[in-house]
Amino acid sequence: MSLIILFILLVSYVLIATESFTKINKSAVAIFAGTVCWVLYISYGSDYVSSFHGAEYSGFLGGQAPSSSLVKQFIAQEIFIKYVGRACEIAVFLLATMTIVEILNNNGCFDFVTQLLQTRKSRRLLWIVSSVTFLISANLDNLTTSVMMLTMIHGVIPNRKQRMIFGAAVILSANYGGAVTVIGEPIGLVLWNMEYVTATGYSMTLLLPCIVAWVITIWLVGRMLPERIDHERIIMPYRGDDTRLKPWQRLTMLFVGFGGLWFIPSFHNITKLSPFLGALCVLSVLWIVDELMNHRLKSSDYMMMRRTPTALQYGTIQMILYVMGVMLVIGVVNETGVVAWIAEKMEYTTVSNICVVSGFTALMSTVLDNFVTAMSVFSFSDVFSPDGMVKLGDGITAASAVDADFWKIVVYASVVGGNILCIGSMSGIALMKSERIHVGWYLKNIGWKALLGGLLGGTLLMFV
Repeated sequence: MSLIILFILLVSYVLIATESFTKINKSAVAIFAGTVCWVLYISYGSDYVSSFHGAEYSGFLGGQAPSSSLVKQFIAQEIFIKYVGRACEIAVFLLATMTIVEILNNNGCFDFVTQLLQTRKSRRLLWIVSSVTFLISANLDNLTTSVMMLTMIHGVIPNRKQRMIFGAAVILSANYGGAVTVIGEPIGLVLWNMEYVTATGYSMTLLLPCIVAWVITIWLVGRMLPERIDHERIIMPYRGDDTRLKPWQRLTMLFVGFGGLWFIPSFHNITKLSPFLGALCVLSVLWIVDELMNHRLKSSDYMMMRRTPTALQYGTIQMILYVMGVMLVIGVVNETGVVAWIAEKMEYTTVSNICVVSGFTALMSTVLDNFVTAMSVFSFSDVFSPDGMVKLGDGITAASAVDADFWKIVVYASVVGGNILCIGSMSGIALMKSERIHVGWYLKNIGWKALLGGLLGGTLLMFV
């Protein structure tokens, strides 16, 4: 049964990596793999529990006679719920931050971004778009930021070829910006939620390498553009019920939303409660402010439909389901003992150092989603010591030290790999769908630039 579960995991990885060819949504694949594998696991639950959780099961029985029903009850209450809890913490956090974005966007709090795009100078416009994307993505998740910015440039740049270049710059900026903070990228959020990193230590380590890689890559991308570009006249959108909000009201909401997100790490440090509770607290405060600002319009008969793009809502829900599915399937594979068996075999191998691990992570992230790749590498974290050496029975593991370089190097490598091919991240998939970009065009025009910038930033991360 362990081999069958491992086979399902590998098949799901192949389907996730080939989504652009098979047209099978990776979120559906991840959810299917996660649910089916846990059903298969519990069907052979007696064997797994006796092999890996014998002592805990004996305590759970409390003198009762073992039975199939009690085994299933033990798995559901003591094993399965642990992985569901971790996945739901991430999902609820993402749901809260995405709802914050929706409230801010509905009330025109991001209209200032569109007003910044009032220039025909291509490189100046590129740096404005990239800088705004980088900054917003550091505070919000990168997929939400990417879709929002792609929607904006679609209405500003009519030339599809130029728009493809700007879209690629948006994806690169969103991925690097998201990697700078624990709340900007689901990988960092998982590490922070599991207390493997601190928010400050994580950001201080990755900030400079990500900025270097981002600046070099965007500078190279900018050389593809002509001196001046075609530009549509920018007309501020009609927002129906929220057009009456004054600038100070929108700035207040923006301050509450972004200020609250920046307060979440402090909330976690003070209360030691899960970060998702802080995100829900920020959401509730912003929601109340939204109700107060629009209290006269809420009851009006001519209240119109909200402006948030359907693509944003659909894409973010997919990401939530995708993250949950991936964490569930990796959890069940870990519970089968397969990971421990591979780790035992790896004790006799000659994997050299963290350079090999990071290189493998980047390579896998080019074709497999960077979140899946990073989570898979993290499942083997007990095999590696903080300096990347394979554990040789000395009890030193990557998880033994909070803020160990192992975690951050793997995150950075997965982000760089996800930028080399647009199928390596959910943001890249969003770009492919919005601008009908082919993988070959992206690799030829953008991929090698992302690789060069990533290598230079990685060198800074590894050796400086």
